[in-house]
Amino acid sequence: MLLLFIILLLGGCWSKRELNELAIVTAFGVDKSDEFVEISVQIVNPSQVASNKASSFQVPVFTYHAKGKSLFDAMRKLTTLTPRKPYYSHAQIIIIGEELAKEGMNSILDLLQRDPEGRSEFNIIIAHESTAQEILSILTPLEDIPASKLFKSLKDTEATWGTTESVILDDLVQSLGHIDNSAVLPTIQIHGDADAGKSSSNVEKIKSPAQLQYGGLAVFKNYKLIGFLTEEESRNYNFLHNNIKSTFETLACPEQGKISTEIIQSSTKVTGRIQHDIPSITIQLDIEQNVAEISCPLDLTKPETIDALNKATSKQIKESIERTIQTIQQTYQADILKFGEVLHREDYKAWNRIKKDWSTLYPELEVNLVVDVQTKGVGTATKLKLNKK
Repeated sequence: MLLLFIILLLGGCWSKRELNELAIVTAFGVDKSDEFVEISVQIVNPSQVASNKASSFQVPVFTYHAKGKSLFDAMRKLTTLTPRKPYYSHAQIIIIGEELAKEGMNSILDLLQRDPEGRSEFNIIIAHESTAQEILSILTPLEDIPASKLFKSLKDTEATWGTTESVILDDLVQSLGHIDNSAVLPTIQIHGDADAGKSSSNVEKIKSPAQLQYGGLAVFKNYKLIGFLTEEESRNYNFLHNNIKSTFETLACPEQGKISTEIIQSSTKVTGRIQHDIPSITIQLDIEQNVAEISCPLDLTKPETIDALNKATSKQIKESIERTIQTIQQTYQADILKFGEVLHREDYKAWNRIKKDWSTLYPELEVNLVVDVQTKGVGTATKLKLNKK
């Protein structure tokens, strides 16, 4: 009888919601609008995406916008516009407008963490030189759902070029919770005619009038956007952050022409030292590369040619990274590379003595960088002869 009574309490469908009662949100954005917060949601049009015979006069997604005194207020007001209740658990992307990011994201991150319907696996992106609403209004070719394009492009760029970094909510909150509350986020911007990108003509032409493209990384400190890294600086950041899976390097030939190499592996080791309460950082960067393209006469069968190529690549990467470190330390003064965490792990007693002065020590922190490049593959064409005109 006890078992029968317990079975009566195991009914699990009392709060069920059918799919045809929900509006599936694939991405949403948040902007600052005067004294209000504006939310924009991208909702899937299921009849257009799922059907094998999709009608040509309907778009695959719809966007809705609502304003409120807070993000929570705006999300509730959105229900007055949508035909179904927005369901956020399938969102892949959240886009933060540049103006709102400069003002601070404390309250937004707090709500996203508390919301029981949301998940923390979505990627957070900053809209650069445009609003989140404009980004979410652009229709994209090949991918019916623009949010899928944003997600896949982010992952592909991170894997093959190294200028972006995918950051989910948990990663961002953890980074901002470190010593100086600093972090980075990828940026997205519109190239072309934003108004034309909102219509179906954007996916009906060979060359789309408007395209979404990832740029460098946005730098945050104390939950506020303080600046942007260029694409070169963003790639260097990923070198230092041990987040380069594959990228390329272009060097000048000894006389004329270019050499392009494919970096196939990169490993970074960061160590710290505090001596007489003066901190320093040492970075060892080991890189493996293949020769991808040559436009000058070189004999790659000679060891001295490979040795010269290794040294030239090492020198170029080292000089570029050193400029980036200087920009991060002195221009932004944000410890996005978590050097403070390294020093804390290496010598926590000495760190406890200097941590109160970290904001003044960090800009002048000594960073010693060692770059070692090894060429592994040169291809089958080891000798290249060019006709001289």
